[in-house]
Amino acid sequence: MKDLLKTLIVGAFGANAQAQQSANEQVHLVVESFYAAFNAHDFARAAEFTTDDWEHINPFGGWTRGREEVLKELREVHGSFLKGITDTVESMSVRLTTPSSAAVTVISHMDTYVTPDGVRHENERHVRTFIVVNRGGRWLVVQDQNTVIAR
Repeated sequence: MKDLLKTLIVGAFGANAQAQQSANEQVHLVVESFYAAFNAHDFARAAEFTTDDWEHINPFGGWTRGREEVLKELREVHGSFLKGITDTVESMSVRLTTPSSAAVTVISHMDTYVTPDGVRHENERHVRTFIVVNRGGRWLVVQDQNTVIAR
């Protein structure tokens, strides 16, 4: 009886560990999809990695709600001062908060860019937090916030 109980417990934890590993990998891929779109300056496939109610807080404090509005903002900045700029991921930490949600923290390095007010942003590192949820069996970004790391 003890051996059976031990086998059941180990099996349950093993299955749970595998499920967590799979979820971590899927969440990681979703965030990588965001950065691939950012660096390609093409968010045409955003519905594959974001929710309809995606909310975005940009590094200047602007808060945009809803995928279509976020995409409108992203198209504007990627068509102007972020055109050709890349954001390179240095590190990514995925933390499952529940079986269907995760918090992801990314440290990245941006190419040099100049904002419309003439400020030159050079050698900047950013920390971005993503909230990723599982909806209908798909992991999707529901919110992100980007902050410039103070030197």
